[in-house]
Amino acid sequence: MGARPLKVGACPLYGPEEREPMTESHHQRQAAESFGAEAERYDRARPSYPQQLIHRIVENSTGPHVLDVGTGTGIAARQLEIEEQHVLGLDVDPLMAEQARRQGLEVEVSKFEDWDPRGRQFDTVVAAQAWHWVDPIAGATKAAGILTPAGRIALIWNVMEPEPAARKAFAEVNASVLPDFPNLWSGDRPILELYGRMFETAEHGLEKSGDFTHPERWRVDWDRAYGKQEWLDQLPTFGGMSRLPKGQVDELLAMTATAIGDSFVMHYTTVAVTATRK
Repeated sequence: MGARPLKVGACPLYGPEEREPMTESHHQRQAAESFGAEAERYDRARPSYPQQLIHRIVENSTGPHVLDVGTGTGIAARQLEIEEQHVLGLDVDPLMAEQARRQGLEVEVSKFEDWDPRGRQFDTVVAAQAWHWVDPIAGATKAAGILTPAGRIALIWNVMEPEPAARKAFAEVNASVLPDFPNLWSGDRPILELYGRMFETAEHGLEKSGDFTHPERWRVDWDRAYGKQEWLDQLPTFGGMSRLPKGQVDELLAMTATAIGDSFVMHYTTVAVTATRK
């Protein structure tokens, strides 16, 4: 249907894939800047993060001032505010930033590497489902420059693993509708294993900067049951979907609706790559 080729970091069901690991998606920022087309849906449909992990980050930080890099619509930022943190959001997409402001958040619009903090410092730098859009070394250096001594950086990802029948259905639909795109669901390797390369890239950036302690990984496992309509509502928010022809998106949604049952269970592993400024 004439879709423009997208690299793996921008593919509709985005994630690392064997042919082209998602280790340089910061070079594909046009995908990061496309989420605003579905900002309201993104805020409504995307999952939040385990509050216990957010609490652990706050509990192990030096103070209440947080910069949320790639804040999007402010999902993680609102969870940080529950923990009585003072959050400034930063996002490259003005439409996403505007949606976050509607939720009462303070947000500035800029690419993180180019952002001018105007002398401000923060106790914690957080990036939830966003750091893969940031140059890992330049981003780490920038974060170190705005963190207070012993300030913490926490880079968070939700990793999805559908129950086997649902994963098989997703793989078949993607292969049929998007045969030229990397297929996150195909094969039998755990998706968490594929994401491991992305975590390693983030850790390498922190270590290469020379500004942080040895990174740790904090992990929380949890499950969420999705009704069919809930999942179909979330699908258009995945990276690159807004850049596909509408007919192709409609076909993907229709075939997914037919392929899956009324509900399925998604297993999530939420990982935070975290370190403190030396």
